[in-house]
Amino acid sequence: MRYRKLFWSVTWLLLLAMVISGCARGATPEPTPTPQPAEEAAPTPQPQPAAEEVEKLKIAFVYVAPIGDLGWTWAHDQGRKYVEQVLGDRVETAYIENVPEGPDAERVIRDFAQKGYKLIFTTSFGYMDPTIAVAQEFPDTWFVHISGYKTAPNVSTVFGRMYQARYLSGLVAGKMTKTNIIGYVAAHPIPEVIRGINAFTLGVREVNPDAEVRVVWTNTWFGPPEEKEAAEALLDQGADIIAQHQDTTEPQKAAKERGVLSIGYDSDMRKFVGDTVLTSPIWNWGIKYAQIAQAVLDGTYQSESYWGPMSDGIV
Repeated sequence: MRYRKLFWSVTWLLLLAMVISGCARGATPEPTPTPQPAEEAAPTPQPQPAAEEVEKLKIAFVYVAPIGDLGWTWAHDQGRKYVEQVLGDRVETAYIENVPEGPDAERVIRDFAQKGYKLIFTTSFGYMDPTIAVAQEFPDTWFVHISGYKTAPNVSTVFGRMYQARYLSGLVAGKMTKTNIIGYVAAHPIPEVIRGINAFTLGVREVNPDAEVRVVWTNTWFGPPEEKEAAEALLDQGADIIAQHQDTTEPQKAAKERGVLSIGYDSDMRKFVGDTVLTSPIWNWGIKYAQIAQAVLDGTYQSESYWGPMSDGIV
């Protein structure tokens, strides 16, 4: 009996072991996850070297009168603006107005040079000697003097053959005068001014040998009251056309107030005075100014004595 119980006990244990073993074999094993390769870390951006900033060419202009003269200085400032328009951010410009000829001019020119301006335009005849003096102190700076005749290794002179346009305006005046008296308000008796008067008179006489050109000197480039008084004196003498070598529109205004005609100068004064202005010999400084500035930027500029004709577009 004891052995029978032992037999059944062992039998049940064997059966239970077989069942457990079968269940274990029939179970579906959980898949082992395949290890994924670690994501490659993004490279750390390396700082890029900053683009080298191109140094601007600093250009200065010295003016003898205010830009508001609507004549000589106004025309030069139009040239400055043209340089900015053509060369854009490659240049930086500055100017000072109302600089008297003489010691003050030398001080202003030197101040621009000390501040790092590498191209300086001095725009009046009386700036010639101050320009030469300062240029000797700054051999690495370019100086361009307008209307003078002295040069140096770093100094140029620039002017235009305005006498050509003066002659043409004389043709107009000679044809239009009725009294045969033409008044001419003139600044200073220097070659530039005398040459213009002579060319104008030749044009007048080409078409009207009986006409007379009368000149009154003001001894000032910019003197609105003096200019107007000189024009009025000529009008009182019977002039029915007023021409000028002055920086403002005052002679033109004096003619308009008397109901007569005029010939402007420096700029198209008809825009500022009206239809009584027959024509105006004008300056286009920007063409030459931009050409010089470009050459300085390129490192190819050389000292020159430029006297441009109408065909160059400067007048």
